[in-house]
Amino acid sequence: MPKHDIFSMPFAKVYPLYVQKAERKERTKDEVDQIICWLTGYTKAALQRQIKRETDFRTFFAEAPGIHPNSALITGVVCGVRVNEIADPLMRNIRYLDKLIDELAKGKAMDKILRQSA
Repeated sequence: MPKHDIFSMPFAKVYPLYVQKAERKERTKDEVDQIICWLTGYTKAALQRQIKRETDFRTFFAEAPGIHPNSALITGVVCGVRVNEIADPLMRNIRYLDKLIDELAKGKAMDKILRQSA
């Protein structure tokens, strides 16, 4: 399995970038948190603990209570790669999160982002 620098990067360093991206497009930090919690199963309090601990992406996803079963419905391209075709589960989860934040910044409705409508 290839090593990726992002795996050892602290989630806390990328989190503010997710929030900034959303806020530039008139979305909120709460919406970013809702997306992260939906994908990972963390509560808001547990998410804040992970950020405070500065866990890396590998640990962040390893300690996640559970990836949402509807995450398999996330499709599209991030950084030129189809997210649903990424073989490495950790990289796929990271790219799923990137894709969801992109959708938020593009103005997509939360129920669509969270794959709640049929």
